[in-house]
Amino acid sequence: MSAAPTRTAHLALYDTFADWETGHTTAWLARSGVTIRTVAPTTAPVTSIGGLRVTPDLALADLRPEDSALLVLPGADLWDAGDDLAPFARAARAFLDAGVPVAAICGATAGLAREGLLDDRDHTSAAPFYLAATGYRGAGRYREADAVTDRGLITAGPTEPVALAREALGLLGAFEGEKLDAWYRLFHDSDPDAFATLNADGDGAAEA
Repeated sequence: MSAAPTRTAHLALYDTFADWETGHTTAWLARSGVTIRTVAPTTAPVTSIGGLRVTPDLALADLRPEDSALLVLPGADLWDAGDDLAPFARAARAFLDAGVPVAAICGATAGLAREGLLDDRDHTSAAPFYLAATGYRGAGRYREADAVTDRGLITAGPTEPVALAREALGLLGAFEGEKLDAWYRLFHDSDPDAFATLNADGDGAAEA
């Protein structure tokens, strides 16, 4: 009997990407056995807002939905500075059309709004007026929530990296039910009771 293939999640990187917004998502997916690969406009190094210089694993042109379980799009100054990141929004469309989920936070939600991906899906972001400035047609689907998942698309505002991770971890089955709730309460609310729930079976799930 052959082993099950390793699942891969792709983290999009581009200059000015927000270092802090996807760390919970990628770290805990990796701890659950998901391989994390980075994808950028090219394979040349990119630099985050915090000055972190990263050499990507692959170029966007080589990214295929069939090779991935999830595409994660962090915020970046570039999302609101022109069309440089529009190809990543188009990649998100290709993923969703192929039935592969996408997670977007902060400025990436505006990029998806410009691409029309939020017109017919429930979603959230930094604030309603932020997305309204894109001229999109989905204002009626905006939800005041920490994160929203609708038809494979996760959205979250810039202050909700833990909520983004909660949705991604649940969608990919890293944590489920009571454990997923406990994970969120521990890392979002610093609830000490959640630690015991996460480690009830002795697997050290909550240990850093």
